[in-house]
Amino acid sequence: RLSGGENRLVSLPLSRIRVIMKSSPEVSSINQDALFLTAKATELFVQYLATYSYKHGKGNEKNALTYSDLSHTAEECETFQFLADILPKKILASKYLKMLEKEKRDGEVGEDDEEDEEEEDEDE
Repeated sequence: RLSGGENRLVSLPLSRIRVIMKSSPEVSSINQDALFLTAKATELFVQYLATYSYKHGKGNEKNALTYSDLSHTAEECETFQFLADILPKKILASKYLKMLEKEKRDGEVGEDDEEDEEEEDEDE
């Protein structure tokens, strides 16, 4: 069992981490040591991500860590690329709608090209 002193070694609430861990269908019970180690590992990971993003982003110039620093790190650093979907670059809704329209147009053009190629193959 964790003593009160060991609980102070982590900043994240252990009860929340337990809930997240139990949300997995493969987990039936959680050992207190595993819970503590997961909390500590998560804290160290978040600290490393924040420090790396601060040092390699524009936050160093502004003396602040911004969301764009985090998203840039997730996109550019191979170590953090698994976070790219979680920390996407922010774009304006108008730009997003234009991107969707362009993809739709390109998709339609691509489909027409594929149909033309299939017709050429049948002719041969």
